Amino acid sequence: MVDHMLEPPRPVRRLEVITGAGGRRRWWADEKARILEEATAPGAVVSEVARRNGMSPQHLFTWRRQARCEADDRPLAFTPVVVAPDVPQPSPADCRETVIEVAVEGAVIRVPRGVDGATLALVLQTLKSLR
Repeated sequence: MVDHMLEPPRPVRRLEVITGAGGRRRWWADEKARILEEATAPGAVVSEVARRNGMSPQHLFTWRRQARCEADDRPLAFTPVVVAPDVPQPSPADCRETVIEVAVEGAVIRVPRGVDGATLALVLQTLKSLR
């Protein structure tokens, strides 16, 4: 004999049905860039950024790793130079010893006249990889 119950013995949990196309989600480049920028901001928590954008933290960590690899593969680029007007001009005697100073995040590289370009590129690439 089957006993029909009008009330279940325990509370019924909510069931959520997700409809729509399944499979992988496609991200627009500008949307991906915005999420990456948000995730790399100082003090950002990657897991929270991922949840806010409806993705897994592992997915976002993969994007960050790929972005770092792509940044390391880029060739060296020009950086704007700022010349301070209040710096006194060197005398002709000082010009023989003039060097270019490159200051990056506390490190100072002094490039003497006639330095080999390949050596300088190697030093700058090494400094960049230490960041």
